[in-house]
Amino acid sequence: MVNTKSAKKRIIISKNKNIINRIKKSIIKTYIKKLKVYINKKDKLKCIEIYRVLQSILDRFSCKGYIHINKISRYKSNLSKLINNLN
Repeated sequence: MVNTKSAKKRIIISKNKNIINRIKKSIIKTYIKKLKVYINKKDKLKCIEIYRVLQSILDRFSCKGYIHINKISRYKSNLSKLINNLN
């Protein structure tokens, strides 16, 4: 049980931020899953198209601090390796 008005406000704010962070991470996971589907199908053109969209989303989220920049760099590196290995 919270005692102060500011503590109640902080609980509400943290719940809202938690929801936003989950939505952002879900967007990233969805695009990665889409990209892996096309990697398994070996459709390089579609992979490149999705990767460009994903890359801009990742950069945007890293600037705003939703996800650490090193994690985003790791995602981009690993996915670009998978795309480049397609024939």
